[in-house]
Amino acid sequence: MKVVIASDHAGYPLKYHLVQFLRKNGYEVLDLGVDNADTPADYPDSAQAVGQAVLSGEAERGIVLCGSGIGACIAANKLKGIYASIAHDTYSAAQGVEHDRMNVLCLGARVIGQNVAESVALAFLKAQVSDEERHARRFGKVQKMEDGY
Repeated sequence: MKVVIASDHAGYPLKYHLVQFLRKNGYEVLDLGVDNADTPADYPDSAQAVGQAVLSGEAERGIVLCGSGIGACIAANKLKGIYASIAHDTYSAAQGVEHDRMNVLCLGARVIGQNVAESVALAFLKAQVSDEERHARRFGKVQKMEDGY
């Protein structure tokens, strides 16, 4: 699976770690930056880059990091077709994909550590969308809301 990842300056240290970890675990990782923690960077730019890569099919799923994960999540969800959520536990990361078709995982680099981030990222990437009718029905309602209905 190809995954895209980006962060602002606050998310950089954890992003750097996750890029290395995911590559070691067989994932093809498209790293869209930032490249250091010293130069201020804005989370909406990272969220937009990740979202556009997912929407274009350049990557199947995305991960975006900022200090809390909140700003990145809000920004990513502004892109139609991106279903982003913060998940700092494996249950939510997997269920977000299975039940809600989450395609972008948002992580707070100042909230969780490397070991938890590794587990959460793997749960997100290994999860598969459920084909149960109730999940499809609910997702259809979300899509209608997205279209303004």
